[in-house]
Amino acid sequence: MDFTTMTMEELEARKAELLAAIDAEGADIDAIDTEARALKAEIEARKAAEAKKAETRKIVAEGGGTVTKKIEEERKETMTREEIRKSPEYVEAYARYIKTGRDAECRAILTQNAPTTQGSDGPVPVPVIVDEIVRTAWERDEILSRVRKTNIRGNLKVAFELSADAAVVHAEGSGPIDEENLAIGIVNMVPATIKKFVRISDEAVTMGGEAFLRYIYDELTYQIIRKLSALVIGDIAGAPAVSSASAVGVPQVALAPSITAIGNAFANLSDEATDNVVIMNKLTFADFNAAYAAGQFAVDPFLGMKVLYTSALPAYSAASSGDVYAIVGDLKGAQVNYPEGEGVAIKYDDLSEAEADMVKVVGKQYAAHAVTAPGRFVNMKKA
Repeated sequence: MDFTTMTMEELEARKAELLAAIDAEGADIDAIDTEARALKAEIEARKAAEAKKAETRKIVAEGGGTVTKKIEEERKETMTREEIRKSPEYVEAYARYIKTGRDAECRAILTQNAPTTQGSDGPVPVPVIVDEIVRTAWERDEILSRVRKTNIRGNLKVAFELSADAAVVHAEGSGPIDEENLAIGIVNMVPATIKKFVRISDEAVTMGGEAFLRYIYDELTYQIIRKLSALVIGDIAGAPAVSSASAVGVPQVALAPSITAIGNAFANLSDEATDNVVIMNKLTFADFNAAYAAGQFAVDPFLGMKVLYTSALPAYSAASSGDVYAIVGDLKGAQVNYPEGEGVAIKYDDLSEAEADMVKVVGKQYAAHAVTAPGRFVNMKKA
């Protein structure tokens, strides 16, 4: 008798029939024994399976454990967009989208698991792990993590105060005060594309979805951020000494590394420069440290300000006369605008070097950058 097709009620009924048959005259005890053993095994297997399901449901409800296929399907019916972007299924689909340029699978997963218009319009959303890679890279860069960031589409015009009269005291009963003479400058921030491409082997392409995305985004994002950070430093170092109607000026001081040089530069900052840092090449730090040691003073040459390092500035020893070798100031005086968001777009080319078993992967970041607030920086140049 095939017990696997019977319900639990039918199995219990059959068990009762076998118990009654044992006492019947002429009963085949051996046959009854064989059937009873098979029946018992089936009932115990059913009960064990049901107990495991109950335990699994409890674990899932508490936030852990291995999810059965049925429970997973039920959960997917109510998954949020964020949960879908975290799922291994979506990560694999997105990796295939990068390699093929076809986004139908990603959109199908979004639409099936969150049956709204989430997956039908706009760019394909990146998996959460990609967001985390890019966000972590921005935060790790000590220069870009401090600048002001905006997400305004197209060119961005930022107004700044070129000159203005000070406030006055108005005594009671006296005549009206004069109107303020206020001159406004405008910085026009025009975005451009920063690109970086790497070649990878066909073997690297076969990596799993998450491993492939991490391999690609880690390298490309790092290089793009490094370039954008250097461009921001270039904006500050290359700024005119005096503000004009279209550019914020950055004062300059010609000072060699010494125990008092940073203090003299700091004195030229405005009151609005509050979160101040010192930016220089690591080799320049060695010059300041030598001056500190030679003077035998228990004085911090950096006035307690954090020192940030960049190879975008030359070392003092290698700089030419007039070159900016260090910057003192508040990086909120610089601004980066991302018209299309802070994400890095990826383009995949597996055809142009197919004969060499190589694949080109290009990363792109659309951004504008400029100094937008006066009085926030001072450039230290070599005399």
